[in-house]
Amino acid sequence: MIKIAKFGGSSVASVEQFKKVKAIVEADPDRRFIVSSASGKRFSGDNKITDLLLLVNAHIEYHVDCTSLLADIEARFQEIADGLGLSWPVAEKFEEFASRIKKYSPEFVVSRGEWFTCNLLAEYLDMPFIDAADVIVFHHDGTVDMERTASRLRDAVAREGSFVLPGFYGATVDGAIKLFQRGGGDITGAIVARCLDAGLYENWTDVSGFLSADPHIVEHPRAIGRITFDEMRELSYMGASVLQEEAIFPVREANIPIQIKNTNRPSDAGTVIRETADGDVSEHLITGIAGRKDFTAIHIKKAHMSNEVGVISRALHIVERYGVSVEHIPTGVDSFGIVVNAADVRDTIYSIIADIRHEIEPDDITMVDRLALVSVVGRNMSKRSGTSGKIFGALGEANINIRMITQSSEEISIIVGVDNADFDRTISVIYERFVRDEMVLR
Repeated sequence: MIKIAKFGGSSVASVEQFKKVKAIVEADPDRRFIVSSASGKRFSGDNKITDLLLLVNAHIEYHVDCTSLLADIEARFQEIADGLGLSWPVAEKFEEFASRIKKYSPEFVVSRGEWFTCNLLAEYLDMPFIDAADVIVFHHDGTVDMERTASRLRDAVAREGSFVLPGFYGATVDGAIKLFQRGGGDITGAIVARCLDAGLYENWTDVSGFLSADPHIVEHPRAIGRITFDEMRELSYMGASVLQEEAIFPVREANIPIQIKNTNRPSDAGTVIRETADGDVSEHLITGIAGRKDFTAIHIKKAHMSNEVGVISRALHIVERYGVSVEHIPTGVDSFGIVVNAADVRDTIYSIIADIRHEIEPDDITMVDRLALVSVVGRNMSKRSGTSGKIFGALGEANINIRMITQSSEEISIIVGVDNADFDRTISVIYERFVRDEMVLR
């Protein structure tokens, strides 16, 4: 089976981390195709190489000398090379890069974090280095040319048999370096997995997969062994982010599972993400709980609204005019709500309300701010009657006022709106009642 192993920045941050990566790769002969991010933080307060290179670009833009900053970046790579006894000429390559720094595009400059890291990693793993600029092909509009990319990757496999590939960047057909969004190394790994028809995409990071709740709120939350792509999307959207969301689409379309693993604890099972969770005998009611604070809800009431065509669409068009993304739209017979991120309407909320009042002519319009949304996610909730009622009952017993309720059309998530002040307590109450108690019963 072909496994694509992608290592995040924390996994390649230092000499000791490089050694862990090598042990992981050598433990499984199926790990022949490695994708890596740039060296990340070695300790709290340290800087990621990518952030330092972004700072280099800022220095250049504002005509500030960046000599000492470049020297710090070079020293990071030289420390790794020296600590591992590598022969790759860091000083020579970096001098060439630094001497031409003002001639390069900002995207080229930032991409060198992955380029230098992966050249060192390739020598250390005794694998060929393949430059992402030679195989990850971008259209000029910033989208990936999957057909050309697949062809070039397969040629590289036929030619080399294995490789180390930098994540985060590629190039247009005319050679201009293009970057993915931040976290794009995950996307690179997913693209490689799809193009090579891998059996598994491993994503190695500094956590042992998804947890069923935020460990800053719930003490020792249950690890999630298996999760579906839909459940992961729901939890990630509400803040439980372990994997760059865009990374799931290439592998999901090809039905390739993703496994989140911990470089620092490689024996941990991690989390497997796939289209379905068939074979999961645990059958937990709730897979995970996640949420975010600081939303604003506009509640609109208009008698006989259901008999009038286009009321909701006109209200949404007003919000759209202000460039605001709508998060949720809870509805009733004669009322509906528009929930938005408070930061997105900080300067426009009263103008939006005034326009709705003028154009929709509602009977009543109110605003609720400092609203938190908590999403309870579980593929099995729809199979067990009374789940929603039990959740609301538990919150009622804890004297938590529910300001809003909505459910996904797939019936895998129930979202409750509560005051910001009740956010942590809401998650704790639901976890203790439905997850902790379930663990005790088992």
